[in-house]
Amino acid sequence: MNLAASAPDVRAARIVALDTLDVRFPTSRELDGSDAMNPDPDYSAACATLRTDHPGVAGHGFVFTIGRGNDVQKAALDALAGHVEGLSVDAIVNDLGGFAKRLTGDSQLRWLGPEKGVMHMAIGAVINAAWDLAARLAGKPLWRYIAELPPEDIVAAVDFRYLSDALTPDEALAILRAAVPHRQQRIEQLLAEGYPAYTTSPGWLGYGDEKMQRLAREAVAAGFRTIKLKVGLNAADDVRRCRLARATVGPDIAIAIDANQRWDVPDAIAWLKQLIAFDIAWIEEPTSPDDILGHAAIRRAAAPMPVSTGEHTHNRVVFKQLFQAGAVDLVQIDAARVGGVNENLAILLMAAKHGVRVFPHAGGVGLCELVQHLAMADFVAITGKKEDRAIEFVDHLHEHFVDPVVIRGGRYIAPLAPGFSAEMKETSLRDYAFPHGAAWRS
Repeated sequence: MNLAASAPDVRAARIVALDTLDVRFPTSRELDGSDAMNPDPDYSAACATLRTDHPGVAGHGFVFTIGRGNDVQKAALDALAGHVEGLSVDAIVNDLGGFAKRLTGDSQLRWLGPEKGVMHMAIGAVINAAWDLAARLAGKPLWRYIAELPPEDIVAAVDFRYLSDALTPDEALAILRAAVPHRQQRIEQLLAEGYPAYTTSPGWLGYGDEKMQRLAREAVAAGFRTIKLKVGLNAADDVRRCRLARATVGPDIAIAIDANQRWDVPDAIAWLKQLIAFDIAWIEEPTSPDDILGHAAIRRAAAPMPVSTGEHTHNRVVFKQLFQAGAVDLVQIDAARVGGVNENLAILLMAAKHGVRVFPHAGGVGLCELVQHLAMADFVAITGKKEDRAIEFVDHLHEHFVDPVVIRGGRYIAPLAPGFSAEMKETSLRDYAFPHGAAWRS
């Protein structure tokens, strides 16, 4: 991870500011993103930029929220400014593991978690911005930057504290080294084929039946092989909607469902038994994301329906317990929930060891842009698998990004621009800044 190819003045650059901004999009007006627990979300981003004293050299990250509370998330980002200002770019990108551990290990910030909640998500955004900066300086998209790192550097980026009973550094190194001879072939395969996607666009709970069916037909016509429906408000409505969706897309398209933590364990079991007949690909977040044993009980009772969770899972330790307890058939990772790229690498390595498939969570503003890089790095450098999994996709708000996702034939096309695809356009930052941007003044 050296900057030998960079100009000396870039190597000597320092972080002069952590710029932050509260950016919100009024998606509640059309009920985009609506589900059983979040009926009126305004997709939002608390943005963080590591600004340097070298023109054009910066790293971008953000935390996704759904509106109210984005100001609290921005305040957490602001609290991290003193931890990064004055650091040299060279010191950060040559030791991304150490940089992350200094933030997550701060004794007073740690008291607010530890390693969970608003502060941990803010730390994750700053860590992601550091990886964005490193990939930009290397002239590579982040997925390729990670995929071409020496296995030892990837292991050095992971914090194995609390994980060694489930994954040791030596085990992680063995997984990564086994992939090295196949990396170039996988890169070429990824560039030629893309990465499978599934879409939640038809399934928002606020949409009527006609709109849901129309969007489902459009998704299939666009090449998606899996759609996802939100469930959890009314069992009879869910039965009706699943029946309509199945009749609309036919037997060969997978249908997943997502309860967004709506149920207690007994309610989840009773509810899901009414939906098994529709050949559900998985039930996502059937109960509290913290309830490992609850997920295990639901998995046993709802079989053969696969059980999943992850988008609200706080950290690598909870993922570890989900794997160890046999509580899930698959998991979602989220690029803006845990402590950045480093912690997601730990989760991906544990999933690989335990044979659990990963279907990354996306959809919220910028999440598709970010998480595609993690899934693609996993394919190249860890598992070599992508056709038995897919990245979530929702088709809105991509136009606000400098390097938006590209979907073709129901697949993510591998990004080529350097960085983490996290940078938003200046016009979008200006117009959707809350509360004084043009979109909110009107």
